[in-house]
Amino acid sequence: MEERGKVVCMAKLAEQAGRYDDMVDFMKKLARMDVDMSVEERHLFSVGFKNTIGARRASWRILSSLEQKVAAGEQAGRMISVYRTKVEDELRMVCNEILSIIAIHCLPLANAGENVVFFHKMKGDYYRYLAEFSTGVEKKSAADQSLMAYQARIPPLTIF
Repeated sequence: MEERGKVVCMAKLAEQAGRYDDMVDFMKKLARMDVDMSVEERHLFSVGFKNTIGARRASWRILSSLEQKVAAGEQAGRMISVYRTKVEDELRMVCNEILSIIAIHCLPLANAGENVVFFHKMKGDYYRYLAEFSTGVEKKSAADQSLMAYQARIPPLTIF
């Protein structure tokens, strides 16, 4: 079995085992092979990151809600704030990593219009996730980048 096939097979196994961080690692390896992904490969790529980021987004929402319920200055509030910041750092790292992979390895190699649209949508989604927990200039920048990705123009296909 070729390397690409092995990586895809391992990503499927990781998905079945619910090991989404491992699944993401396999799909990052595939993306770094600089290949135009098939529909199945795109799906695995998306699902791995969606599950990895989804758990962290849910954690962030819970912690933010708890933080708002605790009186300012209480020890518990400070502990929640520190933990929420840790989760935000993880979210930021995952979002920035996927955005980098999409920009460097996925969009430049996407030949089919469907692939281009798919990766622009993913790009918009991950900038939107950044905007959910960011503040100030960072929030505005992420929201603007998200909107630009969703509105990206797809070049017309040349048919011979």
